[in-house]
Amino acid sequence: MITSMAGSISAEHGIGIEKLDELAHYRSKIELDTMRTIKRSLDPKNIMNPGKVLRV
Repeated sequence: MITSMAGSISAEHGIGIEKLDELAHYRSKIELDTMRTIKRSLDPKNIMNPGKVLRV
């Protein structure tokens, strides 16, 4: 639905649990891996909003 209307999911306030699985449809594996690397670097214990932006 989103892509059929030339839209994208918003990340200004986080992806959230409901859109978490959708992120893989709109970002490449490289982009997602980069996001995970940054997340792990900044939050190695995964205590800041675990599971809200992406699965680590």
